[in-house]
Amino acid sequence: MTEHIPVGTPAWIARLFDAIDGSDARSFAAYFADDGQFRFGNAPPVVGRSAVEAAVAGFFGSIRRCRHRLLRVWQGEGSWAMDGTVTYVRHDGREVTVPFANVFVMRGEHIAEYLIFVDVTPLYAG
Repeated sequence: MTEHIPVGTPAWIARLFDAIDGSDARSFAAYFADDGQFRFGNAPPVVGRSAVEAAVAGFFGSIRRCRHRLLRVWQGEGSWAMDGTVTYVRHDGREVTVPFANVFVMRGEHIAEYLIFVDVTPLYAG
């Protein structure tokens, strides 16, 4: 599961990253508003909880697993941001670690917009 969570990080964010690192697309998608948007890197946004679940399940199928290390977490008005590193384990067993930054725009208790800033090019490089 998630390697490191900074002190003071809300429990729901820790559980969200545990869902990601556990390849649990359904639990991940449950954090979204019904019409929530998800953008991974430079891919087009995916809109709607069920579409987010399907897209994330597809990504999880393209890797063996991943694990996150959160370095910092910030809260803004109606938003959260965080940065860290993510280690992807490819199906061939090779590990690739890259930096990431996430932004969550919230609507009440749910994520209305989830933006991941990451370069996954090394993950799919030969």
